[in-house]
Amino acid sequence: MSKNYFSGFSLEKEEELFTEYSLKNDFTVAGFSYGAQRAFDYVINTNDRVDLLQLFSPAFFQNKDKKYKRMQVMYFKKDPLKYCDNFLSNSIYPSNHDLQKYFSQGSYEDLDTLLNYHWSEEKFELLLSKGVKIEVFLGCEDKIIDPVETKKFFLKYANIYMIKNAGHILHVDEL
Repeated sequence: MSKNYFSGFSLEKEEELFTEYSLKNDFTVAGFSYGAQRAFDYVINTNDRVDLLQLFSPAFFQNKDKKYKRMQVMYFKKDPLKYCDNFLSNSIYPSNHDLQKYFSQGSYEDLDTLLNYHWSEEKFELLLSKGVKIEVFLGCEDKIIDPVETKKFFLKYANIYMIKNAGHILHVDEL
């Protein structure tokens, strides 16, 4: 696993799921979903050279209201394991990929951070001014985030890759 990769909520070591899309070198930082938020913050705050930031299904909930976010947290607090199981199930849709080998119980704090994270336009401008290229990969069938709204937001700052017949984990089953 790369030191420049950040895992998604309730996952660890899932980086191999994105080998089809990821660029491996010392100057690329990548993250999946919640990990995309963490990768973005890392690149903003590091003094290390970063040429490319790859965001796989970035967790984007700025288009969701407070009620939606409160409900997510409430369901998590009621039964964290069931919440994560449902989350993983929605993450793999429409594929039949198994994420259990990557499962690592997420915390309330991680979920709260994920849901309330603010993608800052000023920070994107800063990265672009430093010469960092940004790529965003989205599944057209994503059940975790709204791919259309996410695309609208990131389009000003990144090259967007929309993957047909793929959900949150960007996996397309072979027919």
